[in-house]
Amino acid sequence: MVRAVGDADSLLTAVAECSPDLVVTDVRMPPGHGDDGLRATLRLRKSDPDLPVLVLSQYVANAYAKELFTPGRAPHRPNPAGLGYLLKDRIGEIGEFAQAVERVAAGAMVIDPQVVQHLLTERDRRHQSQLLSAREREVLGLMAQGYSNAMLRDALTISDGAVAKHIGNIFAKLGLSADDGNRRVLAVLAYLRDE
Repeated sequence: MVRAVGDADSLLTAVAECSPDLVVTDVRMPPGHGDDGLRATLRLRKSDPDLPVLVLSQYVANAYAKELFTPGRAPHRPNPAGLGYLLKDRIGEIGEFAQAVERVAAGAMVIDPQVVQHLLTERDRRHQSQLLSAREREVLGLMAQGYSNAMLRDALTISDGAVAKHIGNIFAKLGLSADDGNRRVLAVLAYLRDE
C-alpha cells in the first residue's frame, strides 16, 4: 500500500494507521514549511526505531543530517533500521534513487555523497589536527554511501588488502572494537557528529 500525505501531522497519522515498510519524506513540510518533516521523522524513529526512513532535502543542511544520524535514539543497536538522507536532485537520477530506496528499506544507511563531503569538509575546518588521513576520509565517505569492500576496491582501484587496512585504521582511530556491532555505521556516525 502506498499513501501520500500533505503535511507532517498527516505523516504521523498515516504511519500509525498503516505501519509502512518504508517512509519517504521531505525535511520541509506544511504546516510551518520549516523542518516539520524532519521533526516528524525524529518522532517516528523515537517511537519505532525499526522503521526505515528516507529523508529528502533541497540542499545540504548540516544540522538536519547531524540530528537525523546522531546516535542515542537507539543506543548500541547492532543492526539499526534503514535510514537515508538524500538531496532532491537525486530523485532525477531514477536508478540511483531506486537503489537508495531499496537499500534503506533493506536496513542500510544511505547518505547523499554531497552531504557527506560537506560534513567532512566542515569537520576538517573545525579540527586542526585531522584524525583520519585523506584516504581514510575518502574511504569513510564511500562507506557512508553504502559501498561494500568490493565496491571500495573498485572505486578506489586498490587491493582488497588495502581496503581492509584502511577500514581497520578507521575503526582503530575511532576506537571501535568488534564488540561494537555494526562498526561501519558507527564509524560514519562517530565521525560526522559533533563531539
